[in-house]
Amino acid sequence: MKFRCERDVLDHAFTIARQATSTRGGALQVLSGLHLNLIGNALTVSGTDNDLTIQVAVDVGGQEDGATVMPAKLASDIVRALSSGQVEVTIDDEGANLSSGRSDFNLRTMPADEFPRLEPASGETVTLDASGVAAALDQVVTAASGDDSRPILTGVLLAPENDGLRFVATDSYRLAVRDLLGTSVLQTDQTVLVPSRALEAVGKLLSDADELTVSFGEHDATFCVGGVSVSTRLIEGEFPNYRNLIPEDHPNTLVVDRGVLTNALRRVRLLAQENTPVRLEMSADGLELIAITQDVGQARETIDAEYSGTDLTVAFNPAYLLDGLEVSSGAEVQLETIDSLKPAVLRSVGDEQFLYLLMPVRVS
Repeated sequence: MKFRCERDVLDHAFTIARQATSTRGGALQVLSGLHLNLIGNALTVSGTDNDLTIQVAVDVGGQEDGATVMPAKLASDIVRALSSGQVEVTIDDEGANLSSGRSDFNLRTMPADEFPRLEPASGETVTLDASGVAAALDQVVTAASGDDSRPILTGVLLAPENDGLRFVATDSYRLAVRDLLGTSVLQTDQTVLVPSRALEAVGKLLSDADELTVSFGEHDATFCVGGVSVSTRLIEGEFPNYRNLIPEDHPNTLVVDRGVLTNALRRVRLLAQENTPVRLEMSADGLELIAITQDVGQARETIDAEYSGTDLTVAFNPAYLLDGLEVSSGAEVQLETIDSLKPAVLRSVGDEQFLYLLMPVRVS
């Protein structure tokens, strides 16, 4: 196997495919590698951990067809460290040789036939607008859980909603819901639970893309952007009944400039140490943010806001509240509350397609 390729092109392919390689200690060694397959001038770089698979198609100057598996981290680090320009890659029985300019590296490789066989995508393919999906993923994926002991909560629910597509994620402390109107992907009453890790990888590909193609099989989903394919196993199980978590009405409403609140929260949370919540004191006079950490100190900041309802103090995890503010759109946000213990809903003023529900923290 032998080919030439621009350093930046190869670096890009290795970086993307490497996201799917396994880093678990007990996994097969070959799953920590990148599979390279060259046919003519078409190079496919693949990474997989058997749950998530990423394949990147690259045009190269092919000289000799073949396949191999390189150690993902080391190969990626070497390619990135090379000087810009042409990289020549040669694979033989001794391993892989990567050379560029005066740099020359030799790597041990793994047998290509030990790499899992990657099945083609199944299911009907649908094309979506990349910018709309990118915005939805940015708003929702952050709310998914990172705790693998509760696999259902590590996924993002995709479901049909009002002739569109709904994205839902929760880690039991917050809930994010985003609707894409006029986007039909699933059949009526069909829902799929996609690992947030896979959607995070997809989201990174969408910034410069116009279209995204999606296909859902019985147990898998595939997302294609340009020359990159991201395939993942769907999570099996029943997603929580999130609709019951969203209050139908709120007696208290706070409207505030999103940027002003975000910056004030960042300052005040400096004193919210050791999992200390930030308190929001809401009244007709405006909004005061308070953080008090025993034996450390306290911070207070008052900002202008419009408030209707009874005077209320409610406390939140500052990181979770900040996440919601950062993914909200528009200049102003609206915080809807019932009391200091029931879920609060954060919305962008004038945007009915996104909501961020947040559980308050009980404080003495």
